[in-house]
Amino acid sequence: MTTDSAQNKDTGLINQVMPDTGKHSLDAITEESWIDVIHKMDSVYANLVDYQVELEEKNTELEEAHHFINSVLSSMTDVLIVCDTQNRIQRVNHKLEDLIEQSAEELVGRDMYELFDQASKDNLARYSKKVLSETVYDCEVNLLSSEKGLVPLALNCGARYDHKGRYVGMVLIGRPVGELRQAYKELNTAHQELQQAQQQLLQSEKMASLGRLVAGVAHELNNPISFVFGNIHALKRYGARFTSYLEAIHSHADREEIKHLREDLKIDSMLSDIDSLIDGTLEGAERVKDIVQDLRRFSSSQRDEKQWFNLSTVLRTAVQWVVKAERVKPEVSFQIPDELEVNAHEGQIHQILVNLVQNAVDVMEEVKDPRLEVVCYQKDDKAVVEIRDFGSGIPDEDLVRVFDPFFTTKPVGKGTGLGLYISYNIADEHGGSLQVKNHSEGGAVFILTLPLSIKS
Repeated sequence: MTTDSAQNKDTGLINQVMPDTGKHSLDAITEESWIDVIHKMDSVYANLVDYQVELEEKNTELEEAHHFINSVLSSMTDVLIVCDTQNRIQRVNHKLEDLIEQSAEELVGRDMYELFDQASKDNLARYSKKVLSETVYDCEVNLLSSEKGLVPLALNCGARYDHKGRYVGMVLIGRPVGELRQAYKELNTAHQELQQAQQQLLQSEKMASLGRLVAGVAHELNNPISFVFGNIHALKRYGARFTSYLEAIHSHADREEIKHLREDLKIDSMLSDIDSLIDGTLEGAERVKDIVQDLRRFSSSQRDEKQWFNLSTVLRTAVQWVVKAERVKPEVSFQIPDELEVNAHEGQIHQILVNLVQNAVDVMEEVKDPRLEVVCYQKDDKAVVEIRDFGSGIPDEDLVRVFDPFFTTKPVGKGTGLGLYISYNIADEHGGSLQVKNHSEGGAVFILTLPLSIKS
């Protein structure tokens, strides 16, 4: 039995059996329950507002931390060289540029050893291996300068690791002996604080996205919960009638009286209906459980396990969450298969899709008849998702910046500029990609590509 038919049938049974006072009592109970739900939702919304304020404050703190790091590097009176595991230069400071009279643009990407004389190269080769186990202090090297010749330096060499603890290169700082340790300690502390702030901000952005979807999720929960409530109340009434019938039997009423009571209480109708009521209630409860699991996967700060899941189902859920939360709902057209299995972190892929759909809906706020096109298909050994809006498109000068952290064209309070940045990095970590382009017929298209199977 479908939800609507079960509910209609149940309503008919209640109208036939219950007096007006019983109906009013049921309405009062239901009204009190929903008032309680509304109060709780108000409390959740208030907490989300506080969370958004905290997010904006952390955003400001992180920007200040970025400025702080850049100002430290610019004002250092010592040489700073940052290189990768292949000894290619990744970053230098103004002091090095002044000493060897070459700009950072000329130096980045070059082999670090090109900056030193032969004796220094031999020493640095040993130091680059030694830093894997310990920091190297006060090593003597000579920089090559076209104008000044050899420039002697005392270097400290340390290993550099990413947020996963993997070795990604070496940091060299040259300064007079005795002052190096304090400068390196301060720089390292600032870098750790920046990393911690970034991790906190990434999680805050995810929670802020969830906050924007609360209205849509509440609508998703409303239908199955209402259905469960209705069925449970019907089953309660059925129980009362079954009890009356059984009491009549146990009181040894005559056969004719029991027959009339069976007809009056509609025992046969209830017996035929009770299975569908129970099945419908279980179906509603399962739907609530699925929605809660989706919420937990989306909001969790821990990595969920990789598993095979239907990308088409997750994509539809993401679209529903966003669209149902909008005041003006766009017309959505789907071109997706019934099933497209991928092996990935489901919660993280869900977050990407929510971010992309939310971004598409936001840019169509002022569009008269907003439309959203969602396409999903398999291409070779990859799954491809394309989400197109029908807005004004993205200016050419901004196309290369949309995935930069903190870049946003939204007004203050509407976005942090981290949603697409986070999505880009999640896709990259999964061995996939996230791209954007303007559609030839208007609007922008974001293209998410994922390998069908992701290796551990």
